[in-house]
Amino acid sequence: MIEKKLKTIKGFLGNSIHSGVKFKNLDLSIIYSETDCIAAGAFTKNLTVAAPVTLSKSKINNPIRAVIVNSGNANAATGQKGYDDAKKMCDLVAENLNIDEDSILVSSTGVIGVNLPMDKIENGIRKIGPTLTEENIINIPKGIMTTDTFEKYGSIEFTIDNEKIIINGMAKGSGMIHPNMATMLSFLTTNINISKDLMQKALSEVVEDTFNMISVDGDTSTNDMVLLLNNQTAMNNQIITEDTNYQMFKSALHEILEYLSISIARDGEGATKLLKVTLNNASTKESARILAKSVITSSLVKSAFFGEDANWGRILSALGASGAFMDPGKVDLSFKGKSDSIDLMKYGEPLNFSEEDVAEILAEKEIEIIIDLNIGSSSAKSWGCDLTYDYVKINADYRT
Repeated sequence: MIEKKLKTIKGFLGNSIHSGVKFKNLDLSIIYSETDCIAAGAFTKNLTVAAPVTLSKSKINNPIRAVIVNSGNANAATGQKGYDDAKKMCDLVAENLNIDEDSILVSSTGVIGVNLPMDKIENGIRKIGPTLTEENIINIPKGIMTTDTFEKYGSIEFTIDNEKIIINGMAKGSGMIHPNMATMLSFLTTNINISKDLMQKALSEVVEDTFNMISVDGDTSTNDMVLLLNNQTAMNNQIITEDTNYQMFKSALHEILEYLSISIARDGEGATKLLKVTLNNASTKESARILAKSVITSSLVKSAFFGEDANWGRILSALGASGAFMDPGKVDLSFKGKSDSIDLMKYGEPLNFSEEDVAEILAEKEIEIIIDLNIGSSSAKSWGCDLTYDYVKINADYRT
């Protein structure tokens, strides 16, 4: 079960401060490990890739000691200077924490196409170093926010070989959110004793069913990054095969990443409703993912939910346009609210339903769209939000 806290994992320290990258609020964060960590990562597939992503990808297989993150400036589309600035951030952390520059990963989020204010960042790095503690890690979820309206973090604990295993997770994201991740950063720490290859395998597979199944606006960011740092301080027998202990770890990782994914979808820019798509009985797992995402990414579907209009034909249209196989003559479709559900289509045939009853469901803040394709045995879930006037307002003057 996810707890709304960041539990203490011995050896991990951190903090977030205001350095001046943003006009106000926390904007510079460091996660620091007192010992070497193995790391796993997932990164944006946008070809306009930000400098910190390029640099961190090149180091992900090194022993890692720290991650530095700034918000308010993406350091993307900034050319060679942007790469040099990202490297300079790592050099400054190395100097101030007395660790190797190659052991430091870097991440940025914010406005694209603007150079970092390196004088402010340099002063901030010198200021933050002495403040890194186990307790101050709780400041980081706020420090990595941009247009987010709330902090996103949680912790899960379980036992392997009588050893307490903890996974802490934090994330930011509200806009420019689309499968293949989003303006979305997520940082996780753990203490489990597991091989690096298996940890990377678990993270990559779980990301496919969590972060890569959310969408707010259909735009994939330049800066997406998920990093998992593991100091391996737990004394469980090392996990080197995909045994029951591996499956327990992967299940816990899935639980916390799904929780963070839903938090991002719930906080979509301007959103008034959280939408969940549950798609069952597709022909393959891949087609199930494609079909579920086709619904959650449809602007027409999202607009209909904002208007609380039971225009469910838009869902069928999105499914049919996805490129994945489905048979519209076999589809079941229903909407589900907190305490009630209503069937709209059964095996391809539209059903009579009460407009008053469906209006009650559409007025709720969380709505599940349940689709049964009746052509196979594979399933997928996706999460998103409605598309509102406020989304346009927020992004019309984001830079200014």
